[in-house]
Amino acid sequence: MLKVLKFGGSSMADAAQFAKIKAIVESDDSRRVVVVSAPGKRFKDDHKVTDLLYLCHAHVQYGVSCENIFQMIRERYEGIAKDCGLDIDLSADFDKLWRKLCDGVDKDYVASRGEYFAAKLMAAYLGWTFLDAALWLKFNLDGSVDQEATYAALRQAAEGQKVVIPGFYGVMPDGRVATFTRGGSDITGALAAAALDADVYENWTDVSGILMADPRIVEDPAPIRRVTYSELRELSYLGAQVLHEGTVFPVREKNIPLNIRNTNEPDNPGTMILSAIEDETADDSFITGIAGKKGFSIITICKSGMSSEPGTLLKVYTILAKHGINVEYAPSGIDIISLVVSAEKIAPRLYTILGEIQQEINPDSIKVTEHIAVVAAVGRKMAYRPGVSGKIFAKLGEHGVNIRMITQGPEELNIIVGIEEKDFQQAICVLYDSFVKESM
Repeated sequence: MLKVLKFGGSSMADAAQFAKIKAIVESDDSRRVVVVSAPGKRFKDDHKVTDLLYLCHAHVQYGVSCENIFQMIRERYEGIAKDCGLDIDLSADFDKLWRKLCDGVDKDYVASRGEYFAAKLMAAYLGWTFLDAALWLKFNLDGSVDQEATYAALRQAAEGQKVVIPGFYGVMPDGRVATFTRGGSDITGALAAAALDADVYENWTDVSGILMADPRIVEDPAPIRRVTYSELRELSYLGAQVLHEGTVFPVREKNIPLNIRNTNEPDNPGTMILSAIEDETADDSFITGIAGKKGFSIITICKSGMSSEPGTLLKVYTILAKHGINVEYAPSGIDIISLVVSAEKIAPRLYTILGEIQQEINPDSIKVTEHIAVVAAVGRKMAYRPGVSGKIFAKLGEHGVNIRMITQGPEELNIIVGIEEKDFQQAICVLYDSFVKESM
């Protein structure tokens, strides 16, 4: 059994958090690979180390002194080392970073040092081997990960050892350090888990898994104990604050379970993300989560005989694609189609697009409905649950929520409704109360 663990910035914030990590790691001997982020905020008005590193680089670029900021970063790590009782001297590493800063090194290298220093401290604290990500995580020239070379290099470097790895960065073919986008330590962790064929990838953060609804809208929503990767993608696409698809792809590709856990509540099982859930028709696993987002417009095109005219939809989609507009959903009838698009993206080009559609297919009418939100109930095998759609429509109707669009995914993972933005929060609450609270 092998578990790869990733700890986020809040888990690395100070010595007290380091102690929690050590207790977690030492409680299970199968936890033998740890990936860490740079230290995050310790309190509300604190600074994330990565933000301070970017600020240092910006100051140097504009010829402004950053000595005070740099000293603040240095003292942050020295404070953690002292409070953890570590006999480790990072002076040479900090002196090297300062020289490179003054010489105008690129910002990726500067930002990567947040994870680099954090991993060095954690390795010393656990008594494990520090394994620099630059030794195994390899990027292609286009910035994508060279997966084959990366996996092979990590397997060789980590063999037979307990290792601590800095997240967020790797190296380009020419040896330059390059970083992922913010939050890239999650990707590093997933790559490490996939490379080592881990049995479980544990992502430790400051929340006890994924919630069934947005806690800013629904009071104290229930946690999701188990979710499939497909459901996770649906929830993420619909606006839920969950791990990004790029983060989970390496472990999803290898069918490795991903467990989201809370460093501050280590006994909480969190959320387990799986390729499939065998008892998917069980009553308690019907609805996985409720999510949604605002900011859509609906373009409704009517034309008699549209369904018998080959290429009509292709012409419409070609016009939208030419202007860089993606169609999010497209519910249709025999002679009518509704295209749900981003209101922000289409606004500057709306009348040009409508004119081109009018000229190209000569519809009977075109209508634009603005200020639309999309809300969805995501779950397993909803098509096999008689009356689900009817219950959604009935409950929303009872609470005065007018439905402007309805669609259901072909994989039976969701039922989606388009509503007016003013009803967004109410719709989320109604669906949660109707499908979750009533079954609890």
